[in-house]
Amino acid sequence: MSDAETNWPDLAGRIVDDADGRRHVLPVRVYFEDTDAGGIAYHASFIRWCERGRTDFLRLLGTDSRRLIDGSASIEPAAFVVRRMNCDFLRPARMDDVLLVETRVRELGGASVTLLQAVVRDGRPVFEAEVTVVLVAVSGKPLRLSTAIRSAFGGADAAHVLGSGR
Repeated sequence: MSDAETNWPDLAGRIVDDADGRRHVLPVRVYFEDTDAGGIAYHASFIRWCERGRTDFLRLLGTDSRRLIDGSASIEPAAFVVRRMNCDFLRPARMDDVLLVETRVRELGGASVTLLQAVVRDGRPVFEAEVTVVLVAVSGKPLRLSTAIRSAFGGADAAHVLGSGR
């Protein structure tokens, strides 16, 4: 990777600490490819943007997906997989809108992390999701979250440290 690529500002978004707790914020623009024939963001685009938000949140926490998959982040190669996703489509997003994907930890389980995600335009949510991901070995068995992963997400009290509400 070139120096320009590794030092590009905010390419992976940023982690913000504020009155609502700790959250990851990733800007995205709605492109033509993200829309339906009417110029409205297609529903699956929101899922894709949230996936990017979760991935870059992990990256900035130092527990990125590539290291999990190749096994260098733990004893056994693993990945976070989506177990459950509850979505609310609140308002339309349109071509050329600039949106923020906000991700925060709601709860840590033994092998799972529940995240609250919102896609926001001008301070107002247009989409919200509660997503539970499970750490799964390449063999398919769930793996307990390591101490390093728990620490990255804020430790045992992550709901308090990283914010418990939207």
